[in-house]
Amino acid sequence: MRTTNGGESWEVLRVPEADSLDFRDVHAFDQNTAVIMSAGESEKGKARIYRTEDGGQSWQLVYQTTQKGIFLDGLDFWNSRRGICFGDPVDGRFFILTTQDGGRSWQELPMANRPEALSGEAAFAASGTSLITTGKSAAYIGTGGSQAARILRSTDYGTTWQSITTRLQAGPSSGIFGMRFWTKKKGIAVGGDYRTFTEDTPNVLLTKDGGKSWQLTPGTLPPGLKEAVGLYYPPPFGKKNLLLMAVGASGSGYSADQGRTWIALDQHPFHAVSFSGSVGYAVGGKGLVAKWGE
Repeated sequence: MRTTNGGESWEVLRVPEADSLDFRDVHAFDQNTAVIMSAGESEKGKARIYRTEDGGQSWQLVYQTTQKGIFLDGLDFWNSRRGICFGDPVDGRFFILTTQDGGRSWQELPMANRPEALSGEAAFAASGTSLITTGKSAAYIGTGGSQAARILRSTDYGTTWQSITTRLQAGPSSGIFGMRFWTKKKGIAVGGDYRTFTEDTPNVLLTKDGGKSWQLTPGTLPPGLKEAVGLYYPPPFGKKNLLLMAVGASGSGYSADQGRTWIALDQHPFHAVSFSGSVGYAVGGKGLVAKWGE
């Protein structure tokens, strides 16, 4: 879907031969150019990336694989040319793709450079923010599915990776779902359990050193699974008055102190959120779309 009038109306865009796909991530460079990623079993032809240069009127298939076991989870870009995409582990290592031409073509990272996975470890393609890029060359991946929730960190455009084990609860249906940074050093990761999504457990990780270490903090309000965080800058105070807006299946809340404490906002089950300054959009299942701000 695409809006050009601040969300007053939406145009439904059709990707040819893609009605059965499950698009989980989109990155728009400008009003006409965007890349979208489909999550699904590669053996069934569902691991695909498309690109448009005319506002979604036409789409080019720029990546597809039927290699067994590939399930794409998210993509992001540092700039108009360099980007990264990742998927669940294949042969014990997370699947990594990179691009240097704005997503027109994608290259698989050599197996030896891909981050090793724990037994049962994977990622959640819920919000498009289990992978994020920051600064000039940093990237972060949040994981779950295993005995530990980890942050995978790269500072060289995804070429090499380090792993940080966190204290956030993890298991077959739980772990890290979304991340966001507001400076090069300060960031947040949120998560929970999608099966028991109202469970009141600590579900926030904070970093002050560029992702080298993460501290577990008390849970969000409302409690339960959080899948994404948006950065809201209320007018007219600019970036000094940042609010963190967390959304998930159990509802939405915000923090005025960079994630240390939270205030409940509502109980709508949103899965993804994004802001541009003081205006933001959240989306959920069954066609649910909400706008924050004017």
